[in-house]
Amino acid sequence: MTVEGTVYLDHAGTTALDPKVLEAMVPYFTQYFGNPSSVHSVGQEARYALDESRERVAQVLHCRAREVVFTGGGTESDNAAIHGVATALRETGNHIITSSVEHHAVLHACQYLESQGFEITYVPVDADGMVQPESVYNAINERTTLVSIMYGNNEIGTINPISEIAKSVKKRAAELSRTIVFHTDAVQAAGYLSLDVAELGVDLLSLSGHKFHGPKGTGVLYIKRGIPYLPLIHGGGQERERRSGTENIPGIIGFSLALEAANAVREKTGAHCAGLRDLIVESVLERIPGSKLNGHPTQRLPNNANFSFTGIEGEPILLGLDMAGIAASSGSACSSGSLEPSHVLLALGQSAETARGSLRLTLGRDNTEEEVEYLMGVLVELVQRLRQLPSLTTAGP
Repeated sequence: MTVEGTVYLDHAGTTALDPKVLEAMVPYFTQYFGNPSSVHSVGQEARYALDESRERVAQVLHCRAREVVFTGGGTESDNAAIHGVATALRETGNHIITSSVEHHAVLHACQYLESQGFEITYVPVDADGMVQPESVYNAINERTTLVSIMYGNNEIGTINPISEIAKSVKKRAAELSRTIVFHTDAVQAAGYLSLDVAELGVDLLSLSGHKFHGPKGTGVLYIKRGIPYLPLIHGGGQERERRSGTENIPGIIGFSLALEAANAVREKTGAHCAGLRDLIVESVLERIPGSKLNGHPTQRLPNNANFSFTGIEGEPILLGLDMAGIAASSGSACSSGSLEPSHVLLALGQSAETARGSLRLTLGRDNTEEEVEYLMGVLVELVQRLRQLPSLTTAGP
C-alpha cells in the first residue's frame, strides 16, 4: 500500500481505515447519535445498528451473537479474557499457562496476576517459534484454570496449531475432572485465517479492528456461553454486564463491516500477500549474505516476513528504509520505541545482539510486485552500506 509516496510494509502494526467503512460510520457520529440503552426512538436506532453489527461479527466467528462482546481494542480483549477467567475461577485454582512469545497484552496481564499470587507457566516454543500441543498438555496441573496461546505471532508470523492445542487442553481437563478455559489472541489472524471458533475449539478469542482496515480503538472478545467470567470494567452493565460503558456505535459498525469484508476475501488476500512474501524471502536469502528468516518457513501468516541480519542492529535499517520511503518495523508496534531485544527472538534461542536487529515486513492487499522490487534494491544496498560502518554493527549471532 502506497501512502503519499511511501511503500507501506507495516500492516501488522496498523492498517488504513477502508473508505467504505468510514462512509458507513459517519452518520452514526451525527445523524444517528443515540445511546443504545435509551428507550426512545433515537436510542433504538443506535440499538438496531448495535444488534446488526453483533450479528455480523457472529457470522464470521460462527458463534451466537450474545457471545460477542465489543471492547476498546485487542489489548483490552486480552486483558479482559485473562483477568476475567482467572478471577472467576480463583477458588478452584491459581495456575495459568501461556507461551513465552505472546503479545505484551497477554504477558503483562499474566505478570500482573503473578504479583497477585497467581502461578504462571510460560511454555517454551521450538526453533520456529511454534507452541507444541504436548508442551501445553504437560504443563497443565490440578490447579490450572486458564490457557492462553496466540493464533498467529505478531512479530515472526508463526501460526500455532490452535485446534490441536485446544484438544490437548480439553483432554487434560477431562482427565483431571476440572474446568480449564482456553483463550487465543487472534489479532493478527483476522483477514488471513479462519476465525471459526467451533473449528478452533477455543472458549475465548480476541480481535482488534485496526488490523483489518477497521477503526482504531475497537475490538471484540468472544466468550463462549457458560464460560466463568468476571468483567474487567464495571458500570452500567452494557454488553450483558461483561463490559460496561456506553457502546461506541460508529466504531462497532466500522469493526463489524471491516471484519466481514476482510473475511470475505481472506483467501484472495492471503494468496496475494503470500506470493509477495515468498518473493521477498527468496530475494533476501539469496541476495543478502548473513540473513536469516525468523519463524516457521511455511506455517506462517501469509503477509509476514521477519529477518535477522548478522552484524547489524535493527534501528539503522528502519531509518534507512524510511529515508527511502519504505515503512517497516522491527517487531511489535506497541514496543517499537524500546531498545530491549525482542522477547520473541530471545525465546527462539537467538542472542540479545541478534534479537535487537530484526526487520519485520508485513504486507497488505494493495502492495505490488513493483514495490517489492523497489524494496529489495534499497535493502540490499542499505545492508551492504551499514556493514561498512563499525559503529552500527553488533557482535552478531
